[in-house]
Amino acid sequence: MVLGVAGGIAAYKACTLLRRLSEAGHGVTVVPTENALRFVGVDTWQALSGRPVSTDVWTGSDVVPHVRLGRAADLVVVAPATADLLARAAAGRADDLLTNVLLTTTAPVLMAPAMHTEMWQHPATRDNVALLRRRGTVVVDPDSGRLTGVDTGPGRLPEPDELYAQCQALLGAPSAAVRDLEGQRVVVSAGGTREALDPVRFLGNASSGRMGVALARAAALRGARVTLVGAHLDVPPPSSVRVVGVGSTEQLAEAMRVEAASADVVVMAAAVADWTPVERSGSKIKKSGEDELTVRLRQTTDVLAGLSATRARPGQVVVGFAAETIADPVERAEVGAAKLRRKGCDLLVVNDVSGGAVFGSADTAVTVLGADGSAVDHTGAKEAVAHHILDAVRRLRGAG
Repeated sequence: MVLGVAGGIAAYKACTLLRRLSEAGHGVTVVPTENALRFVGVDTWQALSGRPVSTDVWTGSDVVPHVRLGRAADLVVVAPATADLLARAAAGRADDLLTNVLLTTTAPVLMAPAMHTEMWQHPATRDNVALLRRRGTVVVDPDSGRLTGVDTGPGRLPEPDELYAQCQALLGAPSAAVRDLEGQRVVVSAGGTREALDPVRFLGNASSGRMGVALARAAALRGARVTLVGAHLDVPPPSSVRVVGVGSTEQLAEAMRVEAASADVVVMAAAVADWTPVERSGSKIKKSGEDELTVRLRQTTDVLAGLSATRARPGQVVVGFAAETIADPVERAEVGAAKLRRKGCDLLVVNDVSGGAVFGSADTAVTVLGADGSAVDHTGAKEAVAHHILDAVRRLRGAG
C-alpha cells in the first residue's frame, strides 16, 4: 500500500491510520509531500511503517520510484488530501512524487479531503472532486467539526478508524470504488433492541451493530443518502450518515416505518428481540428468597415482515438478516429460504452464530438468498461483505 500525505495540519491523524494498517499486516510505504514534512517528519513515518519513506522522484532514481510505487500498490490512500492536492490530481499534474504515483497506479485510490470549510465548499474544489469521482477515484466526504483554531464546519479529516474501514472495503470489494447508488436513499437498521424487565434489566442480544454500520458506510461511500436506525450500537456510526437512535423493538418498528416511506432500499440488519415482557415492573425486581422467577412474554412486532408487506415505493428493495444456530449449511439454507418466503423480502442474509460466532467480530461468513432462488456465499471482513450485499441490491434495482 501507498499512504500519501499532503501538507495539512490533519497529517497527524495519518500516523494513527498508518499504525492501524501496519498492525493489520499491510506493507505501507509513506509518500509525503514537501509541505507534509513540515507537520510530521520523515523519522516518524519510517518508525511507524518500518519502511524507508519516499519523498521525491530523484532519491533512488535507479529503481524509478515514481513509476514503481504506483505500479506495485494494491491500494493508494491520500490522507489528508488538501485542496491543492485535489486540484493537482484532477489536472493530471506530475510535479512531485505523490502526484506521479497517482498517475501511474492502476490500484484503487482513496482520497480523504481535509481543509477549511470555505475551501471545501468552493466551486473549484467541488468540481475537482466531481471530476476525480467520475474517473473512479474514491473521494470520501470530510467530517464536520472543529477545524484549525476556532473554526468549525465541514472539512475535518474523518477519524482514522473510519478511514481504515474504507480501506478494508476497497481491498476486499472492487465495487466499493463505484458510486452506483448516487441519488438513492438507503435506510439501514443496526444493533440489538432491548426489552425492559424493570428500570435496570432487559432482554436483549449480543449484536454489536457492526454489520449494519458497515452497510450504512458502504452505501454512503457509493453515493447514497443514508439513514442509520441504530439500537445500542457498540461501534461508532459513520459520520457520513444520518443516525436515528432507538431502544426497543417497538421504537425500531416505528422509526423504520417512517424512514422506509421515502427509501429506495431498506436493510433490516438489526438483531430484533423477538419477545417482550407482558408486564414491566416499575421498580427494580428484588430477590424474594425464591429460587425461580417467572416472567410472561409475548411476541414483539415482526418488523421485517411489516416492511415487506407495506412497501411505500415501487421498486423498493427490502433486505433482511437471519442469525441462525444451525451448523449444517444445507439445513441452514433451507431454513433461510423458508424464512425469506415467510417474511416477503427480496434478499435474506443468513449467517451461523453458533457459539457466539460473528457477533462483534470484524469478519463474517454469510449466504445471500434471493427470492428468485439464488444463494451466494461471501466470507471476509464485514466492510467488504457489506459491498457484496449491496451488489446484490444493485442487480435487483437494475432489474426493476
